[in-house]
Amino acid sequence: MISTPTIIQTKAEVAAVIHLVVPRNAMMKVFGPAVGELMAELAKQGVAPEGAVFAHHLKMSSDTFDFELGVKVAAPVKAAGRVKPSELPATKVARTIYSGPYEGLPSAWAEFNAWLKVNGHVQAEDLWEVYSVGPQSSPDPANWRTELNRPLET
Repeated sequence: MISTPTIIQTKAEVAAVIHLVVPRNAMMKVFGPAVGELMAELAKQGVAPEGAVFAHHLKMSSDTFDFELGVKVAAPVKAAGRVKPSELPATKVARTIYSGPYEGLPSAWAEFNAWLKVNGHVQAEDLWEVYSVGPQSSPDPANWRTELNRPLET
């Protein structure tokens, strides 16, 4: 389900984001339209996206997602409407790749979190997913790849 996790030090990466706080069951309804809104604003500003869309979860509860939907960018974006400048942080993370449809992400995270615990890593509160290969790249969910990143307490 997931690749062998690795521990790496990330560098801060400039991003454009839309901050969303939504009920978990509304995620699929708001995600696609927010991506369209984000990409339209980047095109309007002439800022090129670099890489795949990500979701940087700032806080999670049993019923709500509080996250930044974003994409790394070649140049800083100007705040406009819901689109704001942000960044993925420079931090020590555990990283793995999940292969499969989005419905399998909860199980992938459970497997990843179990690996972290067994290996003595203490997780920070946030996490992010990068949707490296998805429906925009392949119609077959078996080919989809999601990069899972879990910042670690130092």
